[in-house]
Amino acid sequence: MMTREDLEQREQDILSPLAAKSAQSRGRLSPAQPCPLRTDFQRDRDRIIHSKSFRRLKYKTQVFLPGGGDHYRTRLTHTLEVAQIGRTIARGLNLNEDLTEAIGLGHDLGHTPFGHAGERMLDSLLQPDYHFRHNEQSLRIVDALENGKGLNLTEEVRDGILHHTGETLPFTLEGQIIRFADRIAYVNHDIDDALRIGLLKQEDIPRTHDAFLGTTHGSRIDALVGDIIAASDGKEAIAQSSEGEAALAELRAYLFEHLYSLDQIASEEEKGCHILKALFEYYSVHEKEIPDSIPDGPLPLRVRDYVAGMTDKFAEERYKEIFIPTGFHF
Repeated sequence: MMTREDLEQREQDILSPLAAKSAQSRGRLSPAQPCPLRTDFQRDRDRIIHSKSFRRLKYKTQVFLPGGGDHYRTRLTHTLEVAQIGRTIARGLNLNEDLTEAIGLGHDLGHTPFGHAGERMLDSLLQPDYHFRHNEQSLRIVDALENGKGLNLTEEVRDGILHHTGETLPFTLEGQIIRFADRIAYVNHDIDDALRIGLLKQEDIPRTHDAFLGTTHGSRIDALVGDIIAASDGKEAIAQSSEGEAALAELRAYLFEHLYSLDQIASEEEKGCHILKALFEYYSVHEKEIPDSIPDGPLPLRVRDYVAGMTDKFAEERYKEIFIPTGFHF
């Protein structure tokens, strides 16, 4: 039987000296009895997968509202693609795949309904006293909100979740991997979804780096992942080559200019933001209707925690119940 101690020893024997080792974890917020079969990072991964917050990602928008088709990415499928890309990079660098996967699976737990537009709306509603960042809310979920007490994750996973975006780098290489995996995933799957829906055509995609990237969804991901592995091998930071960095930056800039700002997307985002604003204002004057599972604290933050945790579907249902008349039934 393979025990936790066996797995920890295998990490010591096999992984790179630069890899995070579960036996040397900085620990949890609260002491916990170790699992006899799983390492601490494996246990964190499993806690995230079995959480309600993770399941709710199924009904949270990535870019295209899922009601428009069965094959567009949701926040959940985005998360799974990030975790997969992250594991591939970690494996190629002989780093800790379990830690990388746990961070990848948890990095977007705090996202609002209706994508980044929902995040911007919630942030504006909390100003000037507070603000909203989805990475900070992801950490709040795993520290306090899930199950009313949080998931009590290791410091390595918590740090990777918090710093998967922003100026501060994670202190583990595994956390740094997810920063790149996140960008590789969304740039490529947003292109794929936009081609499927007809908002972009294959000939619209920038061709400057075709020799490096290739011209297909799979070839672009392969090229970017392989480039990171080659550029980071044996290094104390995760990096790209100059060509890899330029190629990814060009694709990302193209999407911001030619896809994310399209009227078709903006009009749907506006509808979602209208729902979020109405719900935020409603619960700000109907605090008693906020579930008891939301922790005590300043009212704007309780409303934030409740509304940010909603799925698109649940937010729409609550909006209809509160604001749309249904008529009298005798």
